[in-house]
Amino acid sequence: MTTYSALTTLPEEARAQALGEALESLDPAPEGVGVFEMEDGSSLWEVGAYFTAPPDDVALALMAAAHGAADFAVSALPEIDWVAHVRRELSPVEAGRFFVYGSHDADRLPPGRIGLLIEAAMAFGTGHHGTTLGCLRALDRLVDAGWQPERVIDLGCGTAVLAMAAARVWPGTMLASDIDTVAVEVAQANVLANGLQGRVACIEATGFDHPLIAERAPFDLILANILKGPLIDLAPAMARHAAPGGRAVLSGLLVTQADAVLDAYTGAGFSLEQREDIGDWSTLTLIAG
Repeated sequence: MTTYSALTTLPEEARAQALGEALESLDPAPEGVGVFEMEDGSSLWEVGAYFTAPPDDVALALMAAAHGAADFAVSALPEIDWVAHVRRELSPVEAGRFFVYGSHDADRLPPGRIGLLIEAAMAFGTGHHGTTLGCLRALDRLVDAGWQPERVIDLGCGTAVLAMAAARVWPGTMLASDIDTVAVEVAQANVLANGLQGRVACIEATGFDHPLIAERAPFDLILANILKGPLIDLAPAMARHAAPGGRAVLSGLLVTQADAVLDAYTGAGFSLEQREDIGDWSTLTLIAG
């Protein structure tokens, strides 16, 4: 079955969210609508809708004009088995002692490495992206340095790969939180697939707003692989929830965005321990004051 995408961009999150909501009223109605901040430093938001029937071009043009968005780009999408495609394209990822792989590559886990199983169908947070890879490398360096955190949280956990990596190297129960219900379900499935029940607790939360987070704070290690805007907004709350001398590993940042995030966190009382740039992406390891 042919599917169709309609994509546009515009500044300001509020306008983007309003356009996303308006798209739900189209006839034919979209099967799904997404609103995302673009990661290219443009400060633009992308709004996308996906249809199983050709969308109404006139209605899309009117909606774009009403919300001050660029014209929608409409495309017919080929029929692709995306899971099979991802399995072909994604090879295992090595990040220090960690080895991230899909079940189709289980026989490639090297002896003595820490395996983290992430299925291709759950491909956000597989370790192939420079941000996840940078966070895993930062974790690896903390282990090498003898760091022994007792309370760990992975904010915006996605697949929970970072929380699971922490559970493989340190005792205790790691928290993995995400604002998205589906992401939390994915995280729970991955925890089960890796035999880490009871070692990683997955919760739905916005930032630090959850009773279990309040109960566990302050944290010795906070992992946050999200985006520049949310990270800057979270800086004061992260300072309140970090134990003195604790670490924060931040990513989801373009290299060009790292200084702005670092400024926000040094202003909140953190100091830089290490920065690693992988391609266009940066990972910051900070020490709480």
